[in-house]
Amino acid sequence: MKLLPLAVALSVSLAFGCLPTPGAAAGADDLVYGYECHSGVCRKVELSEDNFAKAISLPVCRLFCSSSIGTLWPKPTGAVQLEPLMRQVDITNIKIQRPGGVNKRDKVWRDTERRWMDLVHAKIPNLKLLRSGGYQLAVVINTADSAKPTRLTLDTDESYVLQIGTNSTAGQVTANITADNFYGARHALETLNQLIVYDDIRRELQVTANTSISDAPVYKWRGLLLDTSRNYFSVKSIKRTLDGMAMVKLNTFHWHITDSHSFPLEVSKRPELSKLGAYTPSKVYTHKDIEDIVNYGRVRGIRVMPEFDSPAHVGEGWQHKNMTACFNAQPWQKFCVEPPCGQLDPTVTEMYDVLQDIFSDMFDLFDPDIFHMGGDEVSVGCWNSSETIRNWMTKQGWTLNEADFMRLWGHYQTEALKRWDNVTSTAAAPTPIVLWTSTLTEEPYIDDYLDPQRYIIQIWTTGTDKVIKKILKRGYRIIVSNYDALYFDCGGPGWVTDGNNWCSPYIGWQKVYENNLTQIAGDYQHHVLGAEAAIWSEQIDEYTLDNRFWPRASALAERLWSDPVGADGGWKQAEARMLLHRERLVENGIGAEAMQPQWCLQNENECPIDAYA
Repeated sequence: MKLLPLAVALSVSLAFGCLPTPGAAAGADDLVYGYECHSGVCRKVELSEDNFAKAISLPVCRLFCSSSIGTLWPKPTGAVQLEPLMRQVDITNIKIQRPGGVNKRDKVWRDTERRWMDLVHAKIPNLKLLRSGGYQLAVVINTADSAKPTRLTLDTDESYVLQIGTNSTAGQVTANITADNFYGARHALETLNQLIVYDDIRRELQVTANTSISDAPVYKWRGLLLDTSRNYFSVKSIKRTLDGMAMVKLNTFHWHITDSHSFPLEVSKRPELSKLGAYTPSKVYTHKDIEDIVNYGRVRGIRVMPEFDSPAHVGEGWQHKNMTACFNAQPWQKFCVEPPCGQLDPTVTEMYDVLQDIFSDMFDLFDPDIFHMGGDEVSVGCWNSSETIRNWMTKQGWTLNEADFMRLWGHYQTEALKRWDNVTSTAAAPTPIVLWTSTLTEEPYIDDYLDPQRYIIQIWTTGTDKVIKKILKRGYRIIVSNYDALYFDCGGPGWVTDGNNWCSPYIGWQKVYENNLTQIAGDYQHHVLGAEAAIWSEQIDEYTLDNRFWPRASALAERLWSDPVGADGGWKQAEARMLLHRERLVENGIGAEAMQPQWCLQNENECPIDAYA
């Protein structure tokens, strides 16, 4: 069993090391470099007999050298105490004690423990070379709510306290986790995992010996949106996204599951929708698939929120129902923003029966605490092209101007909401409904058709759009997805024209990190639930998914969990931690985009121009 103490060399140098034990140097024969901490910066040094005693691995050096929060991502919001001391961990002697009252067979807790151990094992490049021995690691979890994990809601307390202490006599390191419920405890496990590192010099698994962290998120809604209609994404790739989200404590997977391009969702009472609407029979999300993904997310502290986008963004799957307008109409530019066009016909009564069947399956499969009904990019030109719709409006005594087409949209939203409420009538309270910003959320229509007590508005315009404050001052809660910072599909070639795609240029992680919701909302910050980054998949599929989300989604995660402000609130102070965090993502099978040459990771502060002074 080995202790790594903090050694002080003069007044300008810190080094975390230990006297080499027999075999320690031999275990690192193939290593050329180690690290020493000098004036808050990890400096690479060539290993020798003279410096081996104080040379340490890069992960250990970064953990203590340059930051009071170590390499934690996202940064904790409460007090952090990291004593610069490491203990070797015996990987064969790690014990996790669940909260009292939890059934030994509880699947969520069992899968949580297995995943956590998988993350620990992922740190070790070659288990055969791992030095044996070390301290027992006992993880003791205490929650106020010891019952089976329930669903995540806006009222869920995700805070936790993590305390790590060492009993040298007993040869044990104990990590005590205290939380209100499963979700807070799960977040604490994520933090604990980041405090366990592999020392490639001594070939040991090590954990901080004495640590205290108090932590809680600033924003309740911390999410990613994935569009699985433009291109299909396998269940495996969706799970990989959930894995990355869990590592950075993102808690909402917004599943834009259908659109005009395809209908890949199995609907039990309407099998023709996916039969006609999916790209191939194998590219359909079955009920079993969805249950698997929802449960996978819950283990990782993530709600999976479905979106059924309507009345626009429908088409494939509805071909034979005579319930749509302008489906695949040409030239498409007259009827929609991208091909194929399609909108539901609000005048067809039977269409609402189909909606209810879709909603019924979504409610049963997802058990959502919040439901997204889409509601963006409705084209007046599309509805106006339908003789059936024009005649219906005329019979109502309406005109064919914009105000009455918004009235038609309001009629649709009212009737669709009734069908959702029919399906969810047994719920304890009405489900909050999310809608995108659109013409319907502008004055005067928002006041006529959308109740601020029922609707949450998701912002996708720019972060400086004046409409945001107009929505907020009316009392609506919002979710921010401003496209100028949080649309991760931006930056690429045009696909319906030449040049670049509509929202270019590419958005760097720095801009994501600096996307301050307080500045966007101003005096109405208390109405901001949080934010989501989005991938609209016209030019992205599962083979390019990872490097589009990661590590930029991690930048969003820290903004939403920590909301860094002041001198320590900018991306520059986060860059060194981000580089190491990106390595953790890759270590766990996530194909995160490279940020800099690896040389910059190994030579801290040598790449930035004057350290971004």
